[in-house]
Amino acid sequence: MRRLVIRPGGIGDTIVSLPALEHLCHGEPGLEAEIWAPARNLPLVAHLAPARSFAEVQLDLLEIDPPPRLIERLRSFDEVVSWYGAARQEFRASLEATGVRARLLAAIPPQGTGCHAVDFYLQQVGAVPGALPRIPVPCQGGAGARIIAIHPFSGSPRKNWPLTSFRQVAERLQQKTGLAVEWCAGPEEALAGARRFEALEGVKQWLSTAALYLGNDSGISHLAAACGIRSVVIFQSSDPRLWAPRGAAVSVLVSPSAADVVQAGLELLSAPGAVPK
Repeated sequence: MRRLVIRPGGIGDTIVSLPALEHLCHGEPGLEAEIWAPARNLPLVAHLAPARSFAEVQLDLLEIDPPPRLIERLRSFDEVVSWYGAARQEFRASLEATGVRARLLAAIPPQGTGCHAVDFYLQQVGAVPGALPRIPVPCQGGAGARIIAIHPFSGSPRKNWPLTSFRQVAERLQQKTGLAVEWCAGPEEALAGARRFEALEGVKQWLSTAALYLGNDSGISHLAAACGIRSVVIFQSSDPRLWAPRGAAVSVLVSPSAADVVQAGLELLSAPGAVPK
């Protein structure tokens, strides 16, 4: 059986759906799967199945003037499972016109469910809740893991803990651990001396050198947790019961003090299996 999985959304949206994507790609014997996603997110899903970008397959033209190559691609699959276009009747009709059997799934968990996003997506595809998103990274936890990595931004200012507080924590942790501190920022985020990356593959490589990660409720925080990095993640406005990053060693704090964050970081670094100082 050949199955196409279409997953739109940002970094965090994609990562919380990774266990569901894995189930769709590997949950049945003899299954051959392919994933279509935004180009920036391909490094997040490429370990699960062959992955193509929306731009490459010209998915945005399906409702306008679908090119023959797109229709041919869609018809080559026995089933399409899509979080893309689920709320648009025009997309549903255009997809059905290809003659492909499709399952369209709600892309965002509805308000008031009380269900963590990872489990919401797992339940959508008939899988058991409770899994952790996982992304393979090179040399994670090895001798190169000698930094404290900090990304003090997010997709919304309301989610951001004060930058001055991050600086206080960075100074205290550096003094107590001797680990170097490195900062990461996006192209439009003002932070002198921060590391900046053109693609997520570079961010993954950088995170693999971290003994500890600090950040807000952001896609990069979800990435750090999924890569197995010991992480302290700060929530300010969104609900961690629904959106907290899941990982083997993640400490989630809500509107904490700088002392709270320092303590959480030190506890993670002193836990069994942490990189020796």
